Amino acid sequence: MRIILDQLNFPEGPCFDRTGNIWLVEKEAGNIVMIGNYHFQRFNVGGAPNGIAIGKDNLIWFCDSAQNSIRTFDPVSAHTLTVVNKIEDQALKMPNDLAFDKYSNLLFTCPGDSLDDNEGYICCLSPENTLSKISGGLYYPNGLAFNIEHSRLYIAETGTQKIWQFDWNAGERKLSKQSLFAETGGPVGPDGIAIDEDGYLYAAIYGSGKIKIWNRSGTRQKSIDTIGKNPTNCAIDPSGKKGIIITEAEKGILVQHPLTKKGIV
Repeated sequence: MRIILDQLNFPEGPCFDRTGNIWLVEKEAGNIVMIGNYHFQRFNVGGAPNGIAIGKDNLIWFCDSAQNSIRTFDPVSAHTLTVVNKIEDQALKMPNDLAFDKYSNLLFTCPGDSLDDNEGYICCLSPENTLSKISGGLYYPNGLAFNIEHSRLYIAETGTQKIWQFDWNAGERKLSKQSLFAETGGPVGPDGIAIDEDGYLYAAIYGSGKIKIWNRSGTRQKSIDTIGKNPTNCAIDPSGKKGIIITEAEKGILVQHPLTKKGIV
């Protein structure tokens, strides 16, 4: 494991773009950060950017938990845009993380600010910009990820220290058949998650200093120890060259760990 970048102000939400660049955020500084092969660059977008995902339009889509919104950042023009900030005439409940399915439906979690209430929910924003609430009654829903077929969605519920799995119907934009995938433990619980090409799930367990791993059947595998105790999220390189990258908040670092598996897009 090696440190790629340090002196970060609460790093979160890493992902890879289609050319192999790494993107992440500094939540407490209001920055989006890009790391190329030989350089890195910060872009101040304000607010509190959290989870990020890259759409087919090559825009950087991100949750802003301070502005209660889903926003985009254009890497070419450095322009930002607020896409949505309300549902049912109410402000979004501190959006946290987001993921696209293969049909460009954008799913995102809204946990609020408490691990102890069950008012968290999941939303879906369609390519036509129709917003709907697709699941509720959750205790701090956090990271989320699709399987390689995009037929199943995994949700990290930090407040209960559990990871749930759902069937996902992209055409109807509905979740069904909720079942328990894993109990994560940890001083706090699961934060961001990622899935590799073989269906293994990797979860950053905040407070534990570990990325815990399960195979697609839910059987625990050997964990990855992180340099600090507060890993917030992780992403796996789809090209297989850069392994898994991990954002860690205690020490403010982005680290890289080798893997033999590839990530999925």
